[in-house]
Amino acid sequence: MTAAAGGPVIGPTLAEWVKAREETLSHLMAGAPPVDETWVQHLADLLTTERSWQDQYTALIALGRAGGTFPSSRR
Repeated sequence: MTAAAGGPVIGPTLAEWVKAREETLSHLMAGAPPVDETWVQHLADLLTTERSWQDQYTALIALGRAGGTFPSSRR
């Protein structure tokens, strides 16, 4: 499934999201308090990348739903 011809595909998008989560986890595990400004900035960058892939993935999933929207969380 693609968003548009030549657009993002669910499988690779999910793989990149999972990869970003693994990179974030690795960075978190490597940090030992106190952390420095560089470590915190790198974490911010990793989380932004992870969030971007997550948003892209959920947008692609939403294409197959009535109304084209992803459901709200019940949590």
